[in-house]
Amino acid sequence: MIPRSKIDEIVDAAHIEDVVGEYISLKKRGSNLLGLCPFHNEKTPSFNVSPAKGIYKCFGCGKAGNSVNFIMEYEHLDYIQALKFLAEKYRIEWPEREISSEELQAEKQLKSERESLQIINNFAENYFAEVLLNDEEGQAVGLSYFEERGFRPETIEKFKLGYSKDSWDHFTHAALKNGFNIELLKKAGLVKESEQGKQYDAYRGRVMFTIHSLSGKPIAFAGRFLKKDPKSPKYVNSPETELYHKSNELYGLYYGRNAISKSGFVYLVEGYTDVISMHQAGVENVVASSGTSLTENQIKLIKRFTSDVCVLYDGDAAGIKASLRGIDMLLEAGLNVKTVSFPDGEDPDSYCQKAGPEGFAKFLDENKKDFILFKTSLLAADAGNDPVKKAQLIREIVESISKIPDAFKRMGFIKETGRLLQVDEQLLVTEANRILRNKASADAKTEIAALPEPETTYQDELRELLDVQHHDHQEIDLLRTLLSYANQPIDGYKNVAHYILHMIAEDEMEIENQVIIQIIQLIQEQLEAETIQISSLVNHEDPKVSKMVADILSNSIEISPNWGIKFNLIIEQPGSNYQYDIESSLGRLKLKNIEKMIRHNQDAFNQAGSDESIDALMRVHQHLIELRSALTEKWGTVILK
Repeated sequence: MIPRSKIDEIVDAAHIEDVVGEYISLKKRGSNLLGLCPFHNEKTPSFNVSPAKGIYKCFGCGKAGNSVNFIMEYEHLDYIQALKFLAEKYRIEWPEREISSEELQAEKQLKSERESLQIINNFAENYFAEVLLNDEEGQAVGLSYFEERGFRPETIEKFKLGYSKDSWDHFTHAALKNGFNIELLKKAGLVKESEQGKQYDAYRGRVMFTIHSLSGKPIAFAGRFLKKDPKSPKYVNSPETELYHKSNELYGLYYGRNAISKSGFVYLVEGYTDVISMHQAGVENVVASSGTSLTENQIKLIKRFTSDVCVLYDGDAAGIKASLRGIDMLLEAGLNVKTVSFPDGEDPDSYCQKAGPEGFAKFLDENKKDFILFKTSLLAADAGNDPVKKAQLIREIVESISKIPDAFKRMGFIKETGRLLQVDEQLLVTEANRILRNKASADAKTEIAALPEPETTYQDELRELLDVQHHDHQEIDLLRTLLSYANQPIDGYKNVAHYILHMIAEDEMEIENQVIIQIIQLIQEQLEAETIQISSLVNHEDPKVSKMVADILSNSIEISPNWGIKFNLIIEQPGSNYQYDIESSLGRLKLKNIEKMIRHNQDAFNQAGSDESIDALMRVHQHLIELRSALTEKWGTVILK
C-alpha cells in the first residue's frame, strides 16, 4: 500500500491546470480554463478545468476527475501507475520499504527476471539505434534500407528503428562489457549459443524493429534479414519471456493509442512497416498483429480503446481468404468491422509510398466496406453460378453473422445478405437460428470456466455511478448540497454536513446508489475534525469516488448578473440561500422515499388476507398520502420514480 501522505504529496504537486495543460491548449474563461477535449473530437471547446477545485469536466463526453484521473484516462494507466507517473514527473520519491544494508545487497543480486530483462532490452534498443545511425555498416545497409522505404529521420527516431551488425558477436561483446548476464541475454533472445557452446548474436545483419509495451517500454524485437538467403528466415522475433507474450501485444499501440481513443476507431494491419508508413502519412490510429493470426487477447486489447475496427488487407486474394477467421473473431467479440483491400501486389506500406499521404487517406475513405459486403463479394467471385458453391457461400456468410452477439445487428446483416445474394430472408434467419442453437447446445454440454468481466468503458462507469435521469436524481441533488455546503454553519449543529447526516438518520431516509453511500460514510468519518476536507474526496484513491465528486462539483452554476440588468430582476446566485437548498434537497429525497413506501404498502395491501391487515394498511396508506401531499405542496415537486 502507498501511504496516504505520499498520495497527498503527489496530488498537491500535480496541479490540474499544469497536468492538463501539457496535453491540450487551455484558455482563461472566468475563474476556470477551457480547451478542446482530448477524449473525443469536438470543434467547440467544452473541456473545463477548475484550478480552485482541482478538477476537470468535459460537458461534451461527460468525463470528469482530478489530475490522477486525467493521467489514468489519457495515458491508459491504472491508479497506481498514474500516481507513479506523476511522482516521476514532479521528482517525488516513490515509497519503498526500508530494508537493511544486507537485504539491500541481496536484493541487488537477486533482481527479478522481469526487471533485469527490461534493463537488457533498454540497452539493446539504444545499441541497435546507435549502430543504425552512427556505424558505417549500419548507415550503409540499415539506414539506406529505411530511407529507400521513404522513412524520414524523425520517423526512424520515433519508432526506435535500428540495425544489428553482420558480425558473429558484436552485440554480445558490447552487452557483456556492460555487465549483463549471459543467461539473461539468452532468455531475452538477443544472444544464442551454438552446439559447441559459443555465444553469438541472434540478429546478425538485420534491420531491427522494437516492440513496445502499452507504457512505451521495449519488451521485444523483430529483425528483418535483407539478403536473399533461403536458409535464413525473413524475420527473427524475440521468444516468449516474462516481458513479452506475442499473442498479447499489438505493434504500434503505444504510438497510436491516443489517436485511436480520439478518432473512435482503429486500422488493423499485418506488418511493422505498414504501421510506420501510415504514421508518417498522418494516419496514427493503426496497429499491427505483427504478422501472426489475430488472437483473442489482442482483440481484448483493441476493445479497451474502441469497438470499431477497419481491417486493411494486402491485394492478395489467397491471403485474404486465409485471414477471414480474424474477422469472425472480431465479430464474436462484439466489434463493428469494416474492411479495405488494396490493389493486387500492394499493401498499406507500398500503397502509402505510392499514393502519398493525401492519396492514401482518400483511398481509405473511399474504399471502406462493411464486412458483409466485403466477404460476400470476395466469396461470390469463386462461387460463380455453381449452386453447390453458392450454398456453401451463404452458409459461410450466415456463420459469420451468427457470431455477432447483438441480435439487432444480426438481423440487420441478414437483411443485407438477403438483398445482396437475392436469397429469401426467412431462409437465412432459419439457418442462423440453427447455428445458434447448435452452439448453445455445445456450450451447455461443456464446462466452461467463468471468464473475467470485460473492462468497463468510461460511459458504462458513468451510467453506473450517476444514472441521474431515472433513479438517483434526488440522491445526487442531496450529495451536491452536502459537498457544496459541508462546512457552512447551521444552528444547533457543527456544520451543514453534521445536520444533513443527522436528518438522513433521523428520518431513516434510504439511499440506493452505492457510491453515494460510500461518500457519505467518508464524510461521516471526517465529522470528528473541525472541517470536512472535500479535497480528500476529489483526490480519493477509489476512482469511482473521485470521479463522482468531481462530476458533481463541476456542475455548479454561476448566473451572470447581466441577466438581472437586462430583465430588471433580482438574481440570487446559487449558495446565497443555502439553507433553502438544504431543506429542498432533504425534502425531495424524503418525498422519493415516501413514494417508495407507498408502492411497498400497495403491494402488501394487494396480498393482505385478513380485514385487520387491510384496515391497518389503509391507515398507513392514508398517512403516507398526507405526508406526500404536504411535501409536494411545500416543494412543488412530483416524484415519478
